Amino acid sequence: MKKIFLIILTLTLMNSLSLADKNMKIGSKGKMEDVTRTIQVKMYDNYYEPNSFNIKKGETIKFEVINAGELVHEFNIANAMMHIKHQPEMEKMVENEILLGDKIDKDKMQKMAAMDKSMGHSHSNSVLLAPKEKGILIWKFENAVNIEVACNVPGHYQAGMIAAVNLD
Repeated sequence: MKKIFLIILTLTLMNSLSLADKNMKIGSKGKMEDVTRTIQVKMYDNYYEPNSFNIKKGETIKFEVINAGELVHEFNIANAMMHIKHQPEMEKMVENEILLGDKIDKDKMQKMAAMDKSMGHSHSNSVLLAPKEKGILIWKFENAVNIEVACNVPGHYQAGMIAAVNLD
């Protein structure tokens, strides 16, 4: 009886992991030479302009992002589950006084990243910007499913700083 239970449990876990893998498909870091178009994005305090993106599967997009708000913001391409998993890292950056509302302590970020990689915020699917800063993110949408753009600075996702990604 224990063997049957273990087999059923193992099969259930394997099935769950395979479903999770399908939900994790968000694309990959793109190359400049593959860019098919450029989209300019402005981040204001708790919203993006534009607030949705129409992307063709397989497209490589160069996002030129500017933080036009008064607070630190993030442009992060992921699915909802990934955003929720990333939020504790962002909270930890606030707790360690790396994110300071309207600025980023980049020196402290670099020092903390030597001890904890997540504190470096060097994710290929994201840019973190202080007010008036600009950043570029190049992303290839070759296998993207169920994704959105969101800001995971504590409270911003919950306040609705999310932009839809419509994949054709």
